Amino acid sequence: MIDPISLLIGAGLVGGGWALGRFGSRPAKKPAVATALCGCGHDLAVHDRESGQCHGETFRNTGVGIKAWVPCNCRRYTGPTPLEEFFTPPVLPPNP
Repeated sequence: MIDPISLLIGAGLVGGGWALGRFGSRPAKKPAVATALCGCGHDLAVHDRESGQCHGETFRNTGVGIKAWVPCNCRRYTGPTPLEEFFTPPVLPPNP
């Protein structure tokens, strides 16, 4: 036979846990970090600095029910310009 006081204590613990989970405070969501993306959906790190060609890959349909990774056909980075190109000169080799 189960003691009725133990049942009341267990029911109180379950009810209290439910109430805390339902109405308690939740951790604040971290703000999303804004990344500079090109029109193709890749960021600046995937594009070549000199030629501007994208080295990323995209997942596309290549046939009936067939999907594969294919190279991105982006030829030039079209996203926002990084700040370091405005404020610092490009690194040059030392003069002899």
